[in-house]
Amino acid sequence: MPHAALRLESLAEQLLGAPLPVRIRAWDGSEAGPPGAPVLVVRSRRALRRLMWKPGELGLARAWVAGDLDVEGDLYAALDRLAGFIWERDEDAKSLRESLRDPRFRAAARDLVGLAAPFLPPAPPPEEMRGRGRLHLHTKGSDRQAISHHYDVGNDFYELVLGPSMVYSCAYWGADEEAASTLEDAQRDKLELISRKLALKPGMRLLDVGCGWGSMAIHAAREHGVTVVGVTLSQEQAAYARKRIAEEGMTDKVEIRVQDYRDVRDGPYDAISSIGMAEHVGAERYLEYAHDLHALLKPGGRLLNHQIARRPQADESSYEVDAFIDAYVFPGGELAPVGSTVSILERAGFEVRDVEAIREHYALTLRRWVANLEAHWQEGQRLTSPGRARIWRLYMAASALSFERNRIGVNQVLAVKTPEIGTSGMPLRARDWR
Repeated sequence: MPHAALRLESLAEQLLGAPLPVRIRAWDGSEAGPPGAPVLVVRSRRALRRLMWKPGELGLARAWVAGDLDVEGDLYAALDRLAGFIWERDEDAKSLRESLRDPRFRAAARDLVGLAAPFLPPAPPPEEMRGRGRLHLHTKGSDRQAISHHYDVGNDFYELVLGPSMVYSCAYWGADEEAASTLEDAQRDKLELISRKLALKPGMRLLDVGCGWGSMAIHAAREHGVTVVGVTLSQEQAAYARKRIAEEGMTDKVEIRVQDYRDVRDGPYDAISSIGMAEHVGAERYLEYAHDLHALLKPGGRLLNHQIARRPQADESSYEVDAFIDAYVFPGGELAPVGSTVSILERAGFEVRDVEAIREHYALTLRRWVANLEAHWQEGQRLTSPGRARIWRLYMAASALSFERNRIGVNQVLAVKTPEIGTSGMPLRARDWR
């Protein structure tokens, strides 16, 4: 008689010390857990073997990407329930060997080994980034490799997820987010907000660091008459952006380079935008990043730094990069508290004039991206791979919840290269950007 789900439910509760908040359906067709709850589908014993060899988030991530684990029902509800049950529990940090040494868990662990047999480690999914340790050095070569892993997965796939705006950062929604605002409208409003904060005017030079598919560069040139240089490390992004610029007839106004920001030498610029790029810089390189951008600005020039932030920790030295995101999404990416970002910008010589927290806006944006992917699920898998489509669905849905629950945030930091005489060029009234 099929009974794997009951054994899994009992084991999970023994090992993690709380009632299972989701229902389980096992590979033998059995089910257990609270009725009406989202269903965690364990399609194969391989899912258990992945967890045995890599306890915690990386094992779960591998099982999800490989299709050994799935969720039936509301993905957001399932992730929200599981976040408190697994990812935020102290036991998650335990290795299997530590659990086996604990008499309270030894019998449960033996039963888990029996269910998972044969006890051989499955190969990681092909979408996993190998050799990730060196990427956290953030050399020019390792950054180029990490950016390629994340962005060079097909422009058609990103078009499907992001929509016509092709903006891969938090949109800016109106006061009534339930109104009929489209994602494209909200992204346009975000680009315009940044343009106003930078006080862009005809004749100015803008450097767009991490320019993506060219949306900010095109908006700034078309709507504000500025000349733009956009830099990216992604060959596919650059090709896409150049094609858009040619179609807009703006090749005389916008230049897209495949170039590391550390190699830009043709300053000074009147303004710099860095939108969703600084997360790739790394904590060890962040002061260098701030100094480089400060040097590229003319006196009185403005920097708009749009960046995801994490909550500060009591012991900052204990910060570890999220295992799933590091392996499958943003290899080498690191988040910092907004206070650290502001402090480093000031150390580099900037005067920070405004910080706007727009955390809830990113949750709304991510839910729209998830909806786009889910509405075109078969096509999304065809354009990249089934594993990568699963990565993006999980990553975006989990990130939406993290923004909603205030586990992470996103901030626009406006800073000025104020000259020694102290004339910042900023308006007297806050948020009156011109």
